[in-house]
Amino acid sequence: MLVLMAGLFLWSRQFVDLHPAWGYANAFAEAAMVGGLADWFAVTALFRHPLGIPIPHTAIIPQNKDRIARTMAQFLRENFLTPSVVARRMQGMNIARAIGDFLVSPPQASPLDGGDPSRITGGAAELLAEVLESLDPDRLGDQVRAGLARQLGKLDISPLLGRMLDGAIADQRHMPLMDGFIRWAGLTLEDNEEMVRQIIESRANAVLRWTGLDERISGSVLDGLYRLLAEVLVDPKHPLRSKIEEGLQNLANDLQHDDKTRERVEAMKRDLLENPAVAEWWLGVWERIRLSLIRRARDPESALGEEMRLAMAEMGHALQADQGLQDQVNRFARRTAVGISTRYGGQIVQLVSETVKRWDAVTITARIESAVGRDLQFIRVNGTLVGGLVGVSLHALDGVL
Repeated sequence: MLVLMAGLFLWSRQFVDLHPAWGYANAFAEAAMVGGLADWFAVTALFRHPLGIPIPHTAIIPQNKDRIARTMAQFLRENFLTPSVVARRMQGMNIARAIGDFLVSPPQASPLDGGDPSRITGGAAELLAEVLESLDPDRLGDQVRAGLARQLGKLDISPLLGRMLDGAIADQRHMPLMDGFIRWAGLTLEDNEEMVRQIIESRANAVLRWTGLDERISGSVLDGLYRLLAEVLVDPKHPLRSKIEEGLQNLANDLQHDDKTRERVEAMKRDLLENPAVAEWWLGVWERIRLSLIRRARDPESALGEEMRLAMAEMGHALQADQGLQDQVNRFARRTAVGISTRYGGQIVQLVSETVKRWDAVTITARIESAVGRDLQFIRVNGTLVGGLVGVSLHALDGVL
């Protein structure tokens, strides 16, 4: 435009005396060149020295980048990171409802992406797999085991076991267990019948073995045991059941109130926790769990993704429908945001300020110019046009006066 205005100025000067209109064109071109050059100088002076000449009060942004950094940081601090401002801005925000809407109806992938229309569960599953793979299995297993051991070490399990046993007896929940034990005893006896016969016969004296009574005695003993187990199994009021229940009640009482019993249980617990075999067993269990989760997370045919989707959808419905839950989540979010601004607001502001200060003059100039974009060109264009209009106006006033 400067070249165009210069050409118009030189061309129109030749015809100024021929017609008054050429005077207006010449005045427009002359003032437009002045306006364009003035705005070019002004815009250029913001970022660098015009034509490389160190004219005072030019290259304003590079020379004042530290002050700009402090101003930006102060603006961020006063308008965004003040606890009262954060709390006021979040007061009208229903974050819980927004999360619920997102979980119930996650954003759909574009068909052009070539992916699953709902990629949130796939992304979450892949993230879970990557986290599990990045963890040191031995170290994490040891940490989890040590944590469980510490918690179990603090827990007095003897009274807990006693109360559990008391409750089971009171609710008759021990009956299926007792029936199962009786059936197990019968099956064990049947599987080892020949060995039991040999034990009984080996303890019989020579006279009994000589007369053959040892086989009849062993058979009678086994028949009596089978009959006893059958009677106990079918008769809920069998005296042996009462004896077993009485023993269980005594055990429950001792677990809660007898110091010696409690000490024996605690000693057994300590020995179990300190046993290296238990540690090895736990590491094996943990490794199988970890590898299984990784396989399920990576397997598109597994139910893990569907389970995660359903779980997130249920959470989303709860956040949408439960006003009390929404209030709790929103309150927690506000407190968290206010707490972050209170504890770390100064550090965030300092980070912004120090980052801008570390930028060199070329970097900060390029970034601000890139952010403003083509508007800088339009400033020069507008300056050229406005200058031309001012020149025409002044030429008209000069003709009137």
